Amino acid sequence: MQIDSFTTFNLAIIVLALGKWLTRKFSILREFNIPEPVTSGLLVCLITAVLHVVAGVQIGFNLATRDFLLLYFFASIGLNSDFKTLLSGGKPLIILVVVTLIFMFLQNFVGVGVASLMGQNPLVGIVGGSVSLLGGHGTTIAWAPTFVSEHGIANATEIGIACATVGLVLSSLMGGPIARMLITKNKLQPAKITQPDIGVTHDKKTDEIDYFGFLRTLFWLNISLALGKLIQDGLGYLDISLPLFVCSLFGAIILTNTVPRIFKGSPWPAGSRSLALISDVSLGVFLAMSLMSLQLWTIASLAGPLLAMLAAQFILAFLFAIFVIFRVMGKDYEAAVISAGFGGISLGATPTAMANMTAVAQKYGQAHKAFVIVPLVSGFFVDISNAVVINQFISWFR
Repeated sequence: MQIDSFTTFNLAIIVLALGKWLTRKFSILREFNIPEPVTSGLLVCLITAVLHVVAGVQIGFNLATRDFLLLYFFASIGLNSDFKTLLSGGKPLIILVVVTLIFMFLQNFVGVGVASLMGQNPLVGIVGGSVSLLGGHGTTIAWAPTFVSEHGIANATEIGIACATVGLVLSSLMGGPIARMLITKNKLQPAKITQPDIGVTHDKKTDEIDYFGFLRTLFWLNISLALGKLIQDGLGYLDISLPLFVCSLFGAIILTNTVPRIFKGSPWPAGSRSLALISDVSLGVFLAMSLMSLQLWTIASLAGPLLAMLAAQFILAFLFAIFVIFRVMGKDYEAAVISAGFGGISLGATPTAMANMTAVAQKYGQAHKAFVIVPLVSGFFVDISNAVVINQFISWFR
């Protein structure tokens, strides 16, 4: 049964609303900062898996509208990012890039080690390492043919997709508890407790939105996307490939640091409740669509060694976020939010990291630096450095 794009989009809206309701209904979800679309998205995912096992019904979702929502989300982050914040985040950005590079090596060494202990080809550990976990589904699809044709790992695609899928689930559940542990233990608070950049706090039933402010926000988000596309095309002529969501982020940053200065006194959407609401809904629907479309039955036959590998990788990522990321990023509230985000990118993907941080910010307060630093690292630096690291490990263990 294949569900079309329009129906999938509307189902995702219902799933997100269900997640919001569950979070308000059950305090444990708020206490551990579990992202709202994760709760309901995984519930739908499990229901479709049961239907497949019990009735033999296979449900697929058309995700054509999903990626556009991700562009809106990252453009909204850019519109909230003035150069003062970016410059103050320069050193932490470099530090996070360096420690993430170190983590790539550790992730692959753990994968190779577990694969070898389980009697598997060491290269399987690389597929179950930074290829599928830090890299995600996109990197897996890109690299799997190389492992199949050049290194004899016939089921590299299945292994990579399985690890990326389970990793996405684990990372969705890991970031919130990491932040809660760090914030509670160290009694941390944001420098200034205000309305979060993304979404609204859980205890608010309604939120005032200005009509023209909402239209203004939509307009500048669309201009950000258009500028992001121009940036991507321009970089393409220089043989530089960047994801469109990163280019949209850059486009919005350029706009928010030029337009208000040229037209002084004119209303700007940065920090507005309209922008916070649009970004929250965009990310929420995106993640709901991603999780509810997971086909868990496709990875059942690959259990065994993969479960051992993923368990080891989960422990590594959890401990690394708490004992390394938090410390090197300054041991303050921003560092705790970044640690939650790292929990998302270490086993999942950039949207998962952002959802983790959003859940934390909605409860405790905004974290401007974290919402700029983490997507730049995961959406730009990780892809570039991961390719180098993967090639290095292949040369060591082939």
